[in-house]
Amino acid sequence: MAVFTRRRFLAGALALGMARFPFPLIAEPADCHTRRGLVLLADFPGGSHAVTEDFVTERFRKVSTYIREMSYGKACAEFDFTNWLLLPDPVSSYSISPANLKVDKSRVFRLVQDAIDAADDGYAFSRYDYVVIFMRASMQDYGMVGLCGYPGMLGWSRELVFKTKRRGQIVPNGVAIFTSNAHVGTLFHDIAHVWGGVVNGKRVVPCLYDHDLQERYPTRQTGFEQTLINMGYWDPMSCHLYQPNIPPPGISSWTRLRLGWLPLEKIWEVDLSSLPAEILLGPLEDGKSKILAIRIRLTATRYFLVENRQPVGLYDSVLPGHGVLIMKADDGIAECRNGEAPVRLVDANPDVRTLLGAAFDLQGKSRYVDPESGLEIRLIEKIRNSYRIKISQA
Repeated sequence: MAVFTRRRFLAGALALGMARFPFPLIAEPADCHTRRGLVLLADFPGGSHAVTEDFVTERFRKVSTYIREMSYGKACAEFDFTNWLLLPDPVSSYSISPANLKVDKSRVFRLVQDAIDAADDGYAFSRYDYVVIFMRASMQDYGMVGLCGYPGMLGWSRELVFKTKRRGQIVPNGVAIFTSNAHVGTLFHDIAHVWGGVVNGKRVVPCLYDHDLQERYPTRQTGFEQTLINMGYWDPMSCHLYQPNIPPPGISSWTRLRLGWLPLEKIWEVDLSSLPAEILLGPLEDGKSKILAIRIRLTATRYFLVENRQPVGLYDSVLPGHGVLIMKADDGIAECRNGEAPVRLVDANPDVRTLLGAAFDLQGKSRYVDPESGLEIRLIEKIRNSYRIKISQA
């Protein structure tokens, strides 16, 4: 949940020269884990792209609301904003390819270095958990709408330290980078990379679109939809957004687990030795549901996740469909490369493009039998927005 308090913000502005943007006072839940981000507003010589402070702050206000909803109130996002910082070179000197695998990493590193150096005298990086660079430039100017510098484009298999040149300030944890075109779903996508961090050389929250296909279809205009072979439009870690003028879809139970936002007591762990079994599965978006997800472990790293996505709340109301999603997950896979993925939907309707018909429902396909394990997942009945589901051996 965002806490843009006028007192805290203006105190920081007076002490550190920060932009004085007005915010209402919002009460923060007592049990909310807060992470503070410093947003560096980056401008460029000769730039003509008009971006107002109100536009920027409203974008991040929406990100904060999204994080609060997706975490069931467990996570809170605070953002402070710098004044516009003039970087030494035009945006064209930092511009990159829209294809992840073709990006000139030296340009990304130089953008981060120049931005943090521009903020070095006026801001204390140690007060924050991570840094965001928001550019007064369009995707057309820069080449990519948004990205994660670290852990992301500049690697994640080792610790990467960004340090300002004059004062030697170290930037904590990670850096996300955005142009003014960035949708709220894009902002969340790359901030989630930073929040997830790195464990044992792997990103905890990776991209869920296919990177190899993204090299061929890097933008929405060139067919980015073709990359959505794992989770389609059911999670912004896959799609960023469903449609440009609506909020992003909610995140999946898999991403909530990775971020530590899905309460373990609301996950029904299936004991294969006690099958068959039945459970009432509530909508994932409704944190009051007794059970929010079903996990069926097959090996130490491989498991099924089952969730119920219904058109409830602000975000799942904009989903491409509704019903029960069945996911195959493998924690041994780090990234979506070479035809593999750490999580992938079972498609109830493969004749429908881009996993738009992936959800199982009583009115359509209500039964799935896994050919490898022989497990059967069957929808028995729907009670309001919940499904009674039976797990058994076929």
